[in-house]
Formats: sequence, structure tokens, C-alpha cells
Amino acid sequence: MATETIWAPAKLTLTLRVTGVRDDGYHLIDAEMVTLDLADRLEIDPDGDGLTVVGGGADIPTGPSNLVNKALVLAGRTAGITLHKHVPSQAGLGGGSSDAGAVLRWAGFDDLGAAARIGADVAFCAVGGRARVSGIGEVVEPLPFEPRVVTLVTPPIACPTPLVYRTWDEMGYPEDPNGRNDLEPAALRVAPELARVRDELGDAAGMRPILAGSGSTWFVEADVPGPGRIVARTVPAGWAGPAE
Repeated sequence: MATETIWAPAKLTLTLRVTGVRDDGYHLIDAEMVTLDLADRLEIDPDGDGLTVVGGGADIPTGPSNLVNKALVLAGRTAGITLHKHVPSQAGLGGGSSDAGAVLRWAGFDDLGAAARIGADVAFCAVGGRARVSGIGEVVEPLPFEPRVVTLVTPPIACPTPLVYRTWDEMGYPEDPNGRNDLEPAALRVAPELARVRDELGDAAGMRPILAGSGSTWFVEADVPGPGRIVARTVPAGWAGPAE
């Protein structure tokens, strides 16, 4: 069979409220998420086997722990996949989850509860577009598409999601006073240097940036090109990739 090319758009969390913690430690959320035209490209050979990653750094695993391979196992499929990374890793943009979601769409797998069990953002990324996301990420309610332009800054600052959530718990479950992202206070405690990046983008944009998910990306809803910034646009569910 011929090799297929599919795209995995980045996820951006526009708003995030943490609404509770389950007995098993998973956090419950109420969030608005969108997908962007910043995307990884996957070349899928249905007759092949194994994962090859091009770009994105040497720290990306290609074995069973990679979400692409977990998605293949979940869908009961095998394939040879070459993953061309463009979405920054560990930046709160759902890079690995978007790749897994793309594989699930390719495989025709639509059990969002199962998708969320391999990664909290995978369920949304399998749907894409714009949606309200709740539960631990498995409840995805599509919303009408809204064209938006955002500017992203992704600094090389470690901001591990489990640590940010654990810090949020230790801080007594704070709410974001700006009403956009409850995890922001915890992320700033984990990585205080994020404040400098926030302020630099805010000064350039003339507005207060918002933290994307658990970080480390900051964004503003504006077109503010410049060094170290990525200007991206929202894309609807079913987006087929950049125009030729």
C-alpha cells in the first residue's frame, strides 16, 4: 500500500480551570482547547513497522513509551511511521498527544475514554478543532470554529506536567486571579524564570500573556512576530494540512 501523509496540529489550551482531584490522583479540568496550523507531519506506511523521528531533539523516544506507538497498540494496528517534528516538545502544546491523536484518526479509532488513558490530551487531539474539554480530558464537546491568530514563545525551560500539578496541590488548589489558567501560579513556582519570558512577550504585545497548559509556552491572541516567537492560526477539525 502507498505511504500516506497526515498532519498532527498542535493543541493550545485557551482557558484551564482545575475543578477537582479524583481518588486516584487524576485532576479534573474544564478547559477550552483549539488546534493550530503549527503541526508535525507523519508519513505512514501501512505495510511497514517501527517509528523514526526526524527533528525535535535526541530526547524523543522511539520505543513503546512514545505516544505514537501507544496509539497504534490501542487501535490494534501496525505501521511504519516517520515523524517529522515541528511542534516543540514538553512545551504544553500537546506535541506527542497530537501525534497520537493523528494516528488514532488515521486508524478510525474513536473511543475517547481509551484515548485519554494513554495521555490526557490525546482525546482532544483525536477530535481537533475547538472544543470544551472536561473530566480528565476524555469529555470533548466540539464548539463552533473561531479563526484566531496567536503568538507563542516556547523557552527551553523544564516545566514537567506532573510536577506542576503536584505543586498546585501543595499550594492549596489556587485559582488564577485572571481567570485563564489555574496552573499558572504553580508553574511559576516550579520555574520562576518563566516570569521573565512572560514579561518580555507582554511588553512586545502590549497585553498580558497566558500560560499554555502547564507550560512552558506563553501566548497572546495577537500577531506579534519577532525573534523566538511563533505566529500561528487556529484550524478546524479535519484540517488536512498546510496548503501546497
